[in-house]
Amino acid sequence: MTPAQRRAKRAMDLALLLLVAPVAVLLVAVTAIVVAATIGRPVLFVQHRPGRHGVGFPLVKFRTMRPVDPAGALVADEQRLTPAGRRLRASSLDELPSLWNIARGQMSFVGPRPLLMSYLDRYTARQARRHEVLPGLTGLAQVQGRNAVPWDERLEWDVRYVEGRSLRGDLWILAATIGVLLSRRGVTAPGAATMPEFVGAGDRSGAQTAR
Repeated sequence: MTPAQRRAKRAMDLALLLLVAPVAVLLVAVTAIVVAATIGRPVLFVQHRPGRHGVGFPLVKFRTMRPVDPAGALVADEQRLTPAGRRLRASSLDELPSLWNIARGQMSFVGPRPLLMSYLDRYTARQARRHEVLPGLTGLAQVQGRNAVPWDERLEWDVRYVEGRSLRGDLWILAATIGVLLSRRGVTAPGAATMPEFVGAGDRSGAQTAR
């Protein structure tokens, strides 16, 4: 993507932010109240995630899990995920605070999802290409199965996005994302709060149909 194309993509992100801002502000307020009432405070979850070129940034989301129990009763993510948190993830409302990351230029509406910093040294050279662009709220992997596809396929979709990215493609992905959200397909992989941990090249975890 040329500098001119990156500027056009940034302009599209800002235009979309202005477009969704009135509804987003209302949804953020309502969701914050729901999280505070069902999970407690703080309502936001902030975690360092890799952005473009693997440079970390503080990703902001709504909390969907209870804290880790010091006694060890609640350790696994699947155990800590609350019923309200599960619904927030299914609807992707937990992602709303990440609009702040888009406003700051740390993310885009469309791009590979920002995963974990600990995964950076587990990617193959090809898989690492997903970090050539800004991470996104949604991406090609999300409309091709979301968390119901195995890791190696999901990362391959990310690389294909990088190789063929265009503003027209971004608009198609945004439109397709609406259908995915309405259907709630591929929200979780079996036995995981979202997806199993990525352990490296050839990882086929998450290959079964999501619940």
